Amino acid sequence: MKFFFDNNLSPHLAHAMRELCKAETDVEDVVHLRDRFRPNIKDHDWITELSRSGPWVVVSQDGFMKNDLEREALRRSGLVVFVLHRQWAQHAHWVVAHNLIKWWPTIMDQCRLIRGGASYRVVWRYSGGRVEQIRI
Repeated sequence: MKFFFDNNLSPHLAHAMRELCKAETDVEDVVHLRDRFRPNIKDHDWITELSRSGPWVVVSQDGFMKNDLEREALRRSGLVVFVLHRQWAQHAHWVVAHNLIKWWPTIMDQCRLIRGGASYRVVWRYSGGRVEQIRI
């Protein structure tokens, strides 16, 4: 598995998850958008480019609802996407990091179950630890 953190999440969070995932044999890498692309790249451009470089799992706070071009690029990409519910944006950096670490095993387990593209929403509250499949 390769994880890609969108620009609306901290690069520090992505890099911390990279370090934590070194203990996971099936996680190849965890990168932030700025590790691979310029910061102001359009979503549909990085989505298209990322999909050409193999299977990736995208983690984002963006609902990808800005425009049809973006949604269509995601649908065609075959990427797996985890969208953090808007409640995530209301919390401080350390609290977000703590909660994402709590959710991370569930996110990895879900990735192990699927092949091809899919989209999920990760709610803030961990009760039950289930992600909700969504349509983008």
